[in-house]
Amino acid sequence: MQTAEHLEGLRTAAMAFARYADRAGLDAPVPTCPGWSVRDLVAHQGDVHRWAVAHLRGRADEHDREAGRRAGRSAPDPLQWLRDGTVEFARAVSDETPAGARPLVFLAGADPGRPREFWARRQCHETTIHAVDALSAALGRFPTAAETWIDAAVARDGIDELLTGFLPQPRSRLRAEEATRLVVRADDDDGSRGPGWLVEVSEQPPTTTRLDPSEGLPAYDVVLAGGSVELYLTLWNRSDEHAGVGGDWDAWRAGMRV
Repeated sequence: MQTAEHLEGLRTAAMAFARYADRAGLDAPVPTCPGWSVRDLVAHQGDVHRWAVAHLRGRADEHDREAGRRAGRSAPDPLQWLRDGTVEFARAVSDETPAGARPLVFLAGADPGRPREFWARRQCHETTIHAVDALSAALGRFPTAAETWIDAAVARDGIDELLTGFLPQPRSRLRAEEATRLVVRADDDDGSRGPGWLVEVSEQPPTTTRLDPSEGLPAYDVVLAGGSVELYLTLWNRSDEHAGVGGDWDAWRAGMRV
């Protein structure tokens, strides 16, 4: 996905976030984020947008994360405060990075020379997943993939960001005493074989390899296969729909140290 597509995904998610948060009410609990209310969720997301803006504009040292969350929780209209942060972030992505600024780029494989592209992608998925949390608050339970608005292309991009960007970091906590090969494959309703990833888990930080969809699957211990949106939610622990095939996904996940 390109930056414009990530910003469109962010816009769509932000609209869904506000809609479902309003429907649930600010004091409603969030099933997918135990211990949080919708107000807490709004404060977190709005602060993250402002934190990203501070990085893009070379003012990261000036942003106090806790103060940002307090501002969100105490705002007269928290949902408008959330919307304002989304708009400000989109503007920051469109602006030139200030001369001399070196915005934080923190995922494995990310290009430090392209911070605006990095942050557009990161906030597209940050906002999408937290909008799912707002949906869970409105429903009072974990949502199904079919109940979301999420486009398959956004979901596939988000799976890739998680598996190739988050998991291989040294601080990633996913480990296994016995080396395990996990294949993740996204197959949607058009009958074509979607993209896949091989995640190798051991006592060291995981490694992820993108698979060629035209080729057969490599040797594996566990496969997690299904629709793109279903997989996206499952991997981010926002769904109780699991699509494990060829190995026991639930047992494998329960045995992981995360």
